Amino acid sequence: MADSNALEGLTQALRRLPGVGAKSAARMAFHLLQHDRAAALALARQYPGYLYATAGLHPHHAHDFSGDVEDLFTDLLKHPQVLAAGECGLDYNRNFSPPADQCFAFERQLGLAIAANKPIFLHQRDAHADFMAILRAARPKLKTAVVHCFTGTEAELEDYLELDCFIGITGWICDERRGTHLVDCVKKIPTNRIMLETDAPYLVPRTLKPQPKNRRNEPQFLPHILHAVAHARGESAEELAQASTQNACQFFNFGLTSTAA
Repeated sequence: MADSNALEGLTQALRRLPGVGAKSAARMAFHLLQHDRAAALALARQYPGYLYATAGLHPHHAHDFSGDVEDLFTDLLKHPQVLAAGECGLDYNRNFSPPADQCFAFERQLGLAIAANKPIFLHQRDAHADFMAILRAARPKLKTAVVHCFTGTEAELEDYLELDCFIGITGWICDERRGTHLVDCVKKIPTNRIMLETDAPYLVPRTLKPQPKNRRNEPQFLPHILHAVAHARGESAEELAQASTQNACQFFNFGLTSTAA
């Protein structure tokens, strides 16, 4: 949620969390976009033990990657409340940054995660072949990785699972226009590899009623995603909540035993 679209309403969003029984969902990572990294880390410090940060440059901004940015991320990854690198990866859908710049920034950030011995948040859209080539070379040295906001094909899913990646599922599964294929895909994710996320402030679940008037996704809507994924997998929401929470705790190295998602 740490971008300019979400920071404004963050305090109110946090206050709404306890009402949906999603205590552990508040233990979320903040993707540090270049212009928000200081604010995100300040928020993590403001809510110790409740909010955490990640440090990375989204592929849309890969053209901004430089030695100074790399040095900054190196320093940020030393902070105990910065739990992971990323989100980083490749996005050829609109190529806001040239593919060559994206590949370079991705490779360098994988190296930063390896050097810091921290997990990494991954992003891939319309770039699977290049993404896999780069990730496969680095994977043996990575602590662990999650393919954030998975929206891909079953074949892509199999490639990620072959590399022992966690798979992050969002409200995309609730989108009858683009996400119906995920209903089958989520059945193939092992219980010890599935994670649930909102991608807030984006991707409000389309089946959520009523829709938020501000069209902003929030962590309080995570239970809606939980129930949609559990239904698709043919298991109880309680079972999936337990599994996804434990997977998140393992990924982020939390000492959390709650059964909330």
